[in-house]
Amino acid sequence: MKTAHDAQWARFDGRLLMLGFGCIGQGVLPLLLRHLGLRPDQITIIAAGVSGAGIATSQGVAVVDQPVTRENYRRILADALGAGDFLLNLSVNVGSIDLIAWCKEHDCGYLDACIGPWAGGHFDASLDPEERSNYVLRVAARSLRGVGNTGPTAVLAHGVNPGLVSLFVKQALLDLARDLLPAAEAPRDRAHWAALAQRLGVCTIHIAERDTQCALQRKMRGEFVNTWSVEGFVGESCQPAELGWGSHERHWPAMARRHAGYRGAAIWMEQPGAATRVRSWTPLEGPYHGFLITHEEWLSIAEYLTVSDGGRLLYRPTVHYAYHPCDDAVMSLHELAGRNWRMQAQQRVLGAADISSGMDELGVLLLGHARGAYWYGSRLTIAQARALCPHNTATSLQTTAGVLGGVVWALNHPRAGIVDPDEMDFREVLNVATPYLGELVGVYSDWTPLQDRCVLFQEDVDLEDPWQFKNVLVA
Repeated sequence: MKTAHDAQWARFDGRLLMLGFGCIGQGVLPLLLRHLGLRPDQITIIAAGVSGAGIATSQGVAVVDQPVTRENYRRILADALGAGDFLLNLSVNVGSIDLIAWCKEHDCGYLDACIGPWAGGHFDASLDPEERSNYVLRVAARSLRGVGNTGPTAVLAHGVNPGLVSLFVKQALLDLARDLLPAAEAPRDRAHWAALAQRLGVCTIHIAERDTQCALQRKMRGEFVNTWSVEGFVGESCQPAELGWGSHERHWPAMARRHAGYRGAAIWMEQPGAATRVRSWTPLEGPYHGFLITHEEWLSIAEYLTVSDGGRLLYRPTVHYAYHPCDDAVMSLHELAGRNWRMQAQQRVLGAADISSGMDELGVLLLGHARGAYWYGSRLTIAQARALCPHNTATSLQTTAGVLGGVVWALNHPRAGIVDPDEMDFREVLNVATPYLGELVGVYSDWTPLQDRCVLFQEDVDLEDPWQFKNVLVA
């Protein structure tokens, strides 16, 4: 009897080039072969220093050990791809903007799990912090849309977050509407989704994640340990903290800045995301302090749910990430900060065999509506991840499920132009990803960021409105 784990979600007869073969590439390859009707000889992997080459070659997939640089990317892509083919960018230190432009020019499909700069871009001290922000990268990517946004499909930033969390927001809004506005019509487009969020009174949305996976070998001094790319995590941790600024906010943070000539959702802070902590909540962890790490979804969700009238802002939720990584990664960040953001000499990415126990609890926390707080998302244990797909941890499988869902959507909609996850049919994508997300749950809570405050010490808080970012930010 066939199940969702056997389904063929799309058929693709062209060539697929995967750039990068770290934990996400290694984790998603079995899913591509399982669900796309692809032959191994249609796939080529190009990556620098391929540590998992045996995983690919054991499945008949060709691997090329080759760094992709600003100087050689055009030649590499031209040798591997043509019209109707597909570029799956799962690399770090490769400029997404240039790859998207090349694919548009050569009629190739495209998907990445984040919009990244060329090597060194996150750490270039000659650039102002504003210029190293995700806002700047996203604006550059979306500027390639052109008039009418025609051409081959390029899906921007579609893993789990950024990616599936934008779809979780839509499901959470529908759950709230079911319980609070049973007569409300199902949203049909962006304007209707934004109007629904406004009508529900959603003030704030956290991407709320707690990773409890434990390594068999704990972090050593001088080592950065993580359950996914160390380079990717350190890079985004050293970018400025960023968030979408809501229409209900009335206390401007001391370190916050706006982009020059811009009055929209995006604001940034003059300090790294890994030095900025926020209060949040997940069902199993309860209240916690997370890092305000920048990701593309804080801006795409905030913009998607904006209501305006003739340029006058009427409604927008505050949106940001609140990330508590695994305990070894927290200690790694603490050591990184003590080194003034100079990466440790040793780095270790935990594979499935390196983890003893734990899960990744990742979802969206919608705050301010009539029921207070509602979390919707994925609970995936390391044991479930091992059973569902080889070469995956809980963290990587949540991401590879998003990559798979995004690739399937792109192949089934090959002429959609450049799109954000928020603009895709959320049910169509979740239908593909859900079998690999463990337990998908929605949980109400009475938690607020004012809970148990001002007990041991007096604090500067806004008691009239718990959903102010001032109350969320850890001083």
